[in-house]
Amino acid sequence: MPFLRGIMFLSKRDLVELVDIRHDLHRHPEVSGEERETARRICTALEAFPPDKVLTNLGGHGVAAIFESGTDGPTILIRSELDALPIYEKTDVPHRSTINGHGHLCGHDGHSTILLALARGMSRQRPKSGKVVLLFQPAEETGAGAAAVLADPAFEDIRPDYAFSLHNLPGLPFGHVSLISGPVNCASRGMKIRLMGKTAHASSPEHGISPMQAIATLMPALSGLGHGMPPLADFKMVMITHAIMGEAAFGIAPADGEIWATLRTLTDGRMAELCEAAEKLATKVAAANGLTLDIVYDDVFQHCENDAEAVAQLHRALDEESVPHDGRNLPMRASEDFGRFGAVSKSAMFFLGAGMDHPNLHNPDYDFPDALIETGARIFMRTIRNLTD
Repeated sequence: MPFLRGIMFLSKRDLVELVDIRHDLHRHPEVSGEERETARRICTALEAFPPDKVLTNLGGHGVAAIFESGTDGPTILIRSELDALPIYEKTDVPHRSTINGHGHLCGHDGHSTILLALARGMSRQRPKSGKVVLLFQPAEETGAGAAAVLADPAFEDIRPDYAFSLHNLPGLPFGHVSLISGPVNCASRGMKIRLMGKTAHASSPEHGISPMQAIATLMPALSGLGHGMPPLADFKMVMITHAIMGEAAFGIAPADGEIWATLRTLTDGRMAELCEAAEKLATKVAAANGLTLDIVYDDVFQHCENDAEAVAQLHRALDEESVPHDGRNLPMRASEDFGRFGAVSKSAMFFLGAGMDHPNLHNPDYDFPDALIETGARIFMRTIRNLTD
């Protein structure tokens, strides 16, 4: 029997309890790779609505809740994130962070609560075919979490046919969904350029080799490698995020310096080209100033591309749930490591509006809107039922 328009599988009591859980997660943020207590809280919340199987320590502190049908069918994976950010929260909400310098300022606490809402629905009515996996992924903010989950041998037990995720998005009307096929999030990576010279007395800088001129040249030159805005296929962007030079002393002419830059492109292929251009530029400037050079990369994100068939399933669910949707604001410059799931499944991510005037993601005054819990859960539940019933 098909579900009626508007899956209402959460009671008012459910929603009150879920908001309480979200607020508890918000009070206790943990950054990438350190989500041990967050994972424990997720497991505790699952105890009241037990899955058929729970995997823990997946790719680090990841948790996977598995709901089985007992019959053949597709494996549907719904993914959220566990980690918070190393940013001081500046809100006056009663559930604000209790950990100085850490905050759930991207909404991962809300995304995970949406999956806990799905666990309630799945525990009350298992899928009729296949199985559903609710994945609480670690370390999304550094780009390391999805790769670690996929590399974990335990992942073979939950390898999906379809993978879905969402992200809340300020600047989009509240409850409105943005969704397209193809690239939706840019590739990005952190580039650390270390320049090494020779110290000297500050009164005799000519006896040393300073990185000062090289840093002054490289910062605008690297930024100048950028071009255009997405959705241009050749979009590229270089953002200088950090620079340092010498020791904290007045008597020493500096020897060493560092520049950190974030490189962005619409696709992975364009990223290789941008890295090559940035490396050639840094090498040329270092040599011209008599400096040795070291370059390393961190926080590597592949571009996120939505599969057309997975998008069609989400479009169907959005229509059946009467959720307004279009493709505005996509693709976006921000990165997302959910894109790695596209290598093993038909995957798609949608973006759920947090309101036009809501504080932006990673702002110190951001807080996930609790009213989105029910909307996000309904969209996912409809998608699951359409694929498994």
